[in-house]
Amino acid sequence: MTVLNNKQLLAHEVVEDSNPSDNIDFQTIISRRLNRRSILKGGTGLTAAAFFGALPLVGCSDDDDDNTVNNSAGNNAAIPAQGDLKRPEALKFTAVAHSTAETMSVAEGYKAEMILPLGTPLISGIDEWKDNREQSAESFEWRMGDNHDGMWFFGKKGGAYDAKASDNGLLVMNHEYVNSNELSPFGYYVTQDDTAAPIFQNRRLASDVRREVNCHGVAVVEMSRRADGTGYEMVADSKYNRRITSSTTAQLAGPVAGSDLVKTKFDPTGLQTRGINNNCGAGLSPWGTYLTTEENFLGVFARGQDASQLSAGYNYGRERYGAMENFPGWEYLWHTPEAKDAKIPDEFSRWDMTAVGASAADDYRNGFNTFGYITEIDPFDSKSVPQKRTALGRFAHENCAYAPVEQGKPVVFYMGDDARGEYIYKFVSKATWSNSDIGGGLKAGDKYMNEGTLYVATFNENGRGEWKALIHGQNGLDASNRDLPFNGQDEVLIFARAAADALGATKMDRPEWVSVSPMTGEVYVTLTNNKYRGERDDQPVSASNPRSYEAGGKARGNDNGHIIRWAEAGGDHAATTFEWDIYLFAAPSGLSAENLSQLNASNDLSSPDGLYFDPRGVLWIQTDDGAYTDTTNCMLLAALPGKVSDGALTTTSAGQQTPVGMLASDDNIKRFFVGPEGCEVTGITMTPDFKTLFINIQHPGNTWGAIAGGKTPRSATVMITREDGDVILAESFI
Repeated sequence: MTVLNNKQLLAHEVVEDSNPSDNIDFQTIISRRLNRRSILKGGTGLTAAAFFGALPLVGCSDDDDDNTVNNSAGNNAAIPAQGDLKRPEALKFTAVAHSTAETMSVAEGYKAEMILPLGTPLISGIDEWKDNREQSAESFEWRMGDNHDGMWFFGKKGGAYDAKASDNGLLVMNHEYVNSNELSPFGYYVTQDDTAAPIFQNRRLASDVRREVNCHGVAVVEMSRRADGTGYEMVADSKYNRRITSSTTAQLAGPVAGSDLVKTKFDPTGLQTRGINNNCGAGLSPWGTYLTTEENFLGVFARGQDASQLSAGYNYGRERYGAMENFPGWEYLWHTPEAKDAKIPDEFSRWDMTAVGASAADDYRNGFNTFGYITEIDPFDSKSVPQKRTALGRFAHENCAYAPVEQGKPVVFYMGDDARGEYIYKFVSKATWSNSDIGGGLKAGDKYMNEGTLYVATFNENGRGEWKALIHGQNGLDASNRDLPFNGQDEVLIFARAAADALGATKMDRPEWVSVSPMTGEVYVTLTNNKYRGERDDQPVSASNPRSYEAGGKARGNDNGHIIRWAEAGGDHAATTFEWDIYLFAAPSGLSAENLSQLNASNDLSSPDGLYFDPRGVLWIQTDDGAYTDTTNCMLLAALPGKVSDGALTTTSAGQQTPVGMLASDDNIKRFFVGPEGCEVTGITMTPDFKTLFINIQHPGNTWGAIAGGKTPRSATVMITREDGDVILAESFI
């Protein structure tokens, strides 16, 4: 055996794209023929209002000067609602300048502190982090994991969830993936075995895989306000402190539970699986539980040569998620340690989806199908089992955001599938909302998330859109489907991407975080970038994904991304039609041809990713960028959006016309924070009193390690407070 060169595992840089459908081609051609000519007849002076017509908005006053959030119990059931909820009319802080420094910078008058870095012990009896990285793999079952991501602060009072409590709470966060070079004492250590089957020729150490499995998942950490009243510290040995990892048993809940397609050697009944994985964005449920997501789950699985043992439809379903034959996984290779080194049966072989047994009960061919779901966790019950809510579909979930709930109406969740050319979805519950379910834990989740209708979005060229239901037996989602026969609702949900293909959904530029405005009820989604937009025949430009350009003679596609938004018809989130525009085009300010929102040096950005409306209606935008990092590191911006149709039509350099929102200014969007060199700024939550903002820093550069007292650059949480102890953005209320 020979040792391969050490490599750093950067799963966030691998963007899966496996959409072979030509949905957008047909839709765009027809729409342009019917609609674009009539739009152009109106001339360049055609306004967005004329383009869209009248647009009813949820929670909007007739008085444009009234920016007060509707604070009824129905509309903000579990949204923190303490303090002054009036949205500022303008952003008054001084914008943070571009920076490529190795340290972070925050707006003047604020303080940013690193807390809870990778490896921090959550209980006593575990050694502090060692910079030589010799802590045991097993100890990470009780340490902070790697690459902190989506999170939420749950106020706690009297041992229970309290949406308005700020002195004490549970900070719950995702750990999306690992950086092996900074995690193992051996770095990314791989040996080569040329005598093994192709997917086993590169083998990893059992201890390294075990450490990485334990570094994925979710951390629950109790936090208490410091004695000086500013910021928080971890409560040592709290009964709530907990890790949920890629080895933790999880329950399959909803229509997929018990399906033949999720039965495995671990659980032949198809009701449970082991692990939650590649947890990216996160959200809160209206009743006060944590909703984590499984995004790039493909990367931890391997598949050998087994197509002849599967039906053609099942094989297509696998490939639709990127799992081709002889696929060794990305660089995780969790299936490759020797069987003799396993501490429990199937510790490593469960990451191999190859059909090798006589039936699904004899192998892990279906293990892959048990990942890719919104997973609900009750942070206040440390003995509770995570619930994978399968009714919300299976895909590369980025995050999950709910619309403001109203008594007697369904609960609605919005989600994006983060891969090139994938789709935007929403789920409408069968049960109608009752305020009495606040604090109801996983039982409330059973009520609202196990039964309902999953929809996928189509964005038309004329600024309107439609939600199409993914229901077995309707719209061709049955056994007659050409590519993948659907024999039940379980198969529609397990292979949601293929079902959405059949309905003609619109291919989008990597739908990432979703957030819903508490003021207007409008829904915002970051479309972070897509190098193939306009450069591949299956992803031409369209009104909803209108940019593709060349720089230096090189095709760049949509290199910088944009943020799309829509308003549901009649202000009803259960409606099946909507009207949309592009809220913001991200671009370097010097890129005049593509800077369609007229950003300047105080607010330009590239590759928007994280997105969060705080309860006052301030929108926080985070970036995960590689296209502008020669000028500035990734960042966090604050914004004050208007509403759909507040701008005008514009034409991109690709010749595509599209509606764009109100132009940017220093009053309505401004850079608040810049992270250290090499990082992604992600994950965001705020305490109910608005005095502390938490964000996360992933994969920082080497110097960042010194901030944590060592040499290893560890992912960590950043806690931001005002130096005077006042609320975040207090200067905007003066």
